[in-house]
Amino acid sequence: MSRDEAADLQEAVGSALTERREFFRTAGVHREDGTYEVSRRGADSAGNSKVFESFGALRRMFDRLPAEFTADHVGRTGITGSRRHMLVRHFAEHPAFDCGITRRNPLTAEKTTEAAASEDGELASAD
Repeated sequence: MSRDEAADLQEAVGSALTERREFFRTAGVHREDGTYEVSRRGADSAGNSKVFESFGALRRMFDRLPAEFTADHVGRTGITGSRRHMLVRHFAEHPAFDCGITRRNPLTAEKTTEAAASEDGELASAD
């Protein structure tokens, strides 16, 4: 493999390991170190983001939330300030999380019937 080919491959691998997805109000980044960062779309300060040890850690947080949840529920996990609202919106915007915003004041999201039922153990996985 030539030096130029190796450099191209290295760049492609780096791009594959870091993926940024932008949604309406939030963005998510799978970072090279395996962490997952949720941020306000277009924001550039650390006060507008929250880094999780992995996307799986964010998934576990979502799974522990009740079928209907608000920023206060997210805050009980130790997340403070406006990041709580950002996470409620990210859960509703990201296709990996089965929920949607049901009220704006207070900001409230509700898991879909399937997601809420699996949380209670009533719905078996087809896998």
